[in-house]
Amino acid sequence: MKIFLLVVVGVIASLILLGTLGPMIFLAISLAIAYYGVRRFILSDSFIGKISWALIVLIGLSLSLSNTAAFVGLVAFIVLYYTYKSWKKTKRDEYDEDWILD
Repeated sequence: MKIFLLVVVGVIASLILLGTLGPMIFLAISLAIAYYGVRRFILSDSFIGKISWALIVLIGLSLSLSNTAAFVGLVAFIVLYYTYKSWKKTKRDEYDEDWILD
């Protein structure tokens, strides 16, 4: 029963992950824009430059925070990861029990 439940949870999480792959890519791009803006903000010397890079950082952060579908995909990825770890642990326990019976 535990294996069946792990398979069902894994299939559902992988379908959600595949469904939200596009928003997750957009989240990565918006976070990269925000990161680049922060880096350029730190390196900028002029006041106007700092204001413009701060605006770019705010735009990148607002794009990433408004992307809720990508956060659902990240949660699905975490669930899939822990399901995989639990599956491997179950397999390892079965092998250990088989060894003890020999």
